Amino acid sequence: MQIKDKNPGERSTGSRTNLRAIVALAAVSIAMASTSALGAGSDASLKWSQDPTTHCKFVAPESLGDGPKYWTGPCSNITSIATGVGMIVARKSNQAGPAFYGEVRAGIPIIGVVDDGNGYRAGLFDGKEIGSAKEAERVDIDDSFEVAVTAAKRVSDNYKREGNTASAKHYLAVAKKLDEQLNRD
Repeated sequence: MQIKDKNPGERSTGSRTNLRAIVALAAVSIAMASTSALGAGSDASLKWSQDPTTHCKFVAPESLGDGPKYWTGPCSNITSIATGVGMIVARKSNQAGPAFYGEVRAGIPIIGVVDDGNGYRAGLFDGKEIGSAKEAERVDIDDSFEVAVTAAKRVSDNYKREGNTASAKHYLAVAKKLDEQLNRD
């Protein structure tokens, strides 16, 4: 997914673009190397999860906890690995817990927001967590919220297609709350 600059007339210095390209290449390389490890169930560098319903595989940010996690978004029919914009949500019993809204490539989060119920973590994925960089650039945080808004809207659209209007309305409201974060100063 391409992320738009806040000021379209301004040329980027390239550092943010280069960082994203490096993170994306590293994520794809790790995913490709670990795809064979998925079958063996061992990957020392990343903790893979599998949606218990769809069997789609992905890496979840550590802040989502150890319980079962569910992916709502595109999943490769060939590799059964999540890729695209969507949501990873932790569930306890019948209750939704912390959720990641953002972009996943080859099963690995790239950029987005974790909503733990008490606040937000926004930024890039470092292999374990979203937004753990101590000095994240404001533009990365804004980009994270923009991707998260898109993710929540797509989750809402998914539930709407399934005829689940209550969940569709809920995730539309989540998108609105995430969008409000972009208007802060």
